[in-house]
Amino acid sequence: DGEVTIAIAGKYTGMKDTYKSLDEAIAHGGVANNVRVNVRWLDSTALEADDADFSGLEGVHGILAPGGFGARGSEGKIRVAQFARERRIPYFGICFGMQMAVIEAMRNLVGAEGASSSEFGDCSGSVVGLMSEWRKGNAVETRDAASDLGGTMRLGAYDAVLAPGSKAAEIYGTGRISERHRHRYEIDIDCAGALADHGIHFSGVSPDGRLPEIVELDSHPWYIGVQFHPELKSRPFAPHPLFASFIEAAVKQSRLV
Repeated sequence: DGEVTIAIAGKYTGMKDTYKSLDEAIAHGGVANNVRVNVRWLDSTALEADDADFSGLEGVHGILAPGGFGARGSEGKIRVAQFARERRIPYFGICFGMQMAVIEAMRNLVGAEGASSSEFGDCSGSVVGLMSEWRKGNAVETRDAASDLGGTMRLGAYDAVLAPGSKAAEIYGTGRISERHRHRYEIDIDCAGALADHGIHFSGVSPDGRLPEIVELDSHPWYIGVQFHPELKSRPFAPHPLFASFIEAAVKQSRLV
């Protein structure tokens, strides 16, 4: 028994219904660990200024960076990922939150100062870009702006293959998973080598090896980003394993602070 505090740093925190499934999945993770979870909502756009107030992240036991679209709040999420990485606070990046963690690592660990996403209009240093072709099972799925289901979005359930011995494989207890997606932009798999030199690995990839699905940082208590939306599969009596594991890590963190 007890309680933990999780910060959710997003750009739609003024409209909490946006994150309803996320909020519930975190609560499910609390149930799995017999703890109550207090959520501290932080507006990532307020964390972008040089003199931004990061006191809202002090004393939290875990930080979650959720999905989102567009440039607004992105630099704030990048700084949140850096805060969690350097302070060794459990970090869970979902979709956009995974992409910002990769950009942060490329900038501050690899030294690629211009690392960004083409979603923000700058293509020169983009490590995150738009794709319109994915493999689904044995078929290639192609979409353009006029496609009837979400335009150029990668939408719905896709498989991922997990690296043996990875944290992700340990959490899921299997080597292959299927998770739901809803996004347009993908991380460039060509970052893998540079990131691996700094202990960051794509521990889950699409079956054809082209799309990073999960990223994790070795030398950290719990630092995982996923390109999909695990909250959509979490249930009160069947918590998603990633949320159960994240809250478990937050409980361990609460005993350290």
